[in-house]
Amino acid sequence: MSHLRIQSATDPKAPPRLDSQEPRVIKHELLQRGIRFERWPARQTLEPEADQHSILKAYANEVARVQAKGTYPTVDAIRMTPDHPDRVALREKFLSEHTHDEDEVRFFVEGQGLFCLHINDEVLQVLCQAGDWIAVPAGTKHWFDMGSAPNFCAIRFFNNPEGWVARFSGDAIADHFPRLD
Repeated sequence: MSHLRIQSATDPKAPPRLDSQEPRVIKHELLQRGIRFERWPARQTLEPEADQHSILKAYANEVARVQAKGTYPTVDAIRMTPDHPDRVALREKFLSEHTHDEDEVRFFVEGQGLFCLHINDEVLQVLCQAGDWIAVPAGTKHWFDMGSAPNFCAIRFFNNPEGWVARFSGDAIADHFPRLD
């Protein structure tokens, strides 16, 4: 189940300001901070060896719905499994606080991942699960944890044909907050 925890960015050990698994609350709190969040059915069962083409074909209707608005012409799919050869290096890369010059838009179709958003004096930890669609605005400081044994598949939407391009902040804030494990 999706989960939102809002904490102080300067006092990570303080009790959370909010801790909720209620989709309505999650959507409302994120929208107040400019993040769009929706629950979509993740109806397709993917084969264990499904490649990017197969994943995008299985979710062609959802991809078309997002792309019909004209904002995100580029799309790909990322699938991480506990035996992925690059899982350790990718986890470390994603765990560093960064921003993008474009929105970061994901539709989780399998598994889960933890988006951590550093907005003003807050850190919002959003546990995204299959069926969650999230759009983080360009310039938002954040990091992502897929866990030490990652198991997720997400469709990624871009307005930049280069795809995922990060600007790392150099801030070690991610080291002070709980991880997915």
